[in-house]
Amino acid sequence: MNRRPMRFLAVVASLVIASSCNEAPGGASPQIAGCPVSQPPALAAGETRTVTIATDLGEMVIRIEADLAPIATGNFVALAECGYYDNVVFHRVVPGFVIQAGDGLYGRSPAVDPARVGSGDAGYEIQDEPVTVPYERGAIAMGRTSQPNSQGSQFFIVLDDQAAFSLIQANNYAILGWVVSGMETADAIAAAADAEQPSDPIVMVDVNVTAP
Repeated sequence: MNRRPMRFLAVVASLVIASSCNEAPGGASPQIAGCPVSQPPALAAGETRTVTIATDLGEMVIRIEADLAPIATGNFVALAECGYYDNVVFHRVVPGFVIQAGDGLYGRSPAVDPARVGSGDAGYEIQDEPVTVPYERGAIAMGRTSQPNSQGSQFFIVLDDQAAFSLIQANNYAILGWVVSGMETADAIAAAADAEQPSDPIVMVDVNVTAP
């Protein structure tokens, strides 16, 4: 697919987070050994995971809750466990709104493609699920296009409770959990950006999963 995603939320009336074109140059899907190539199993009811994202500006610790979105949480955990998110950048930053990452095709350091970053993904998409909790500060949710079942590997972290007003207009960005410590790191990532697409984006140097 050659569509150019409307990928991120701009602080305007019409907000869409696009998820992916899902193809590498030449039509091949990006592959990392051991990573999913199609929708992975859902996370079992009642299960939780702790995901630690390490960056040069500090760490963020996220509590992932299966009951929020079993398919999306299972997908996120599988990608984190296989190392898909390691060395992937926060390629879109809107201070006071969101920071977004997860483009492992065009947003993997040190080979970030500035012309395409934000339009890549893990090579497959997952099914939609209902959103039942608010997009409050610290929430982590999946990026997507305006099309059904278009979530892939991209995700965003909400920086401010006021973002909920815009995000709720679509209310289809599956929420995975919340940052339980390290929101100062998310704020620092936002403060460090020189543009919505930063010229020197912050890298997720290590993304680690533990249970619970």
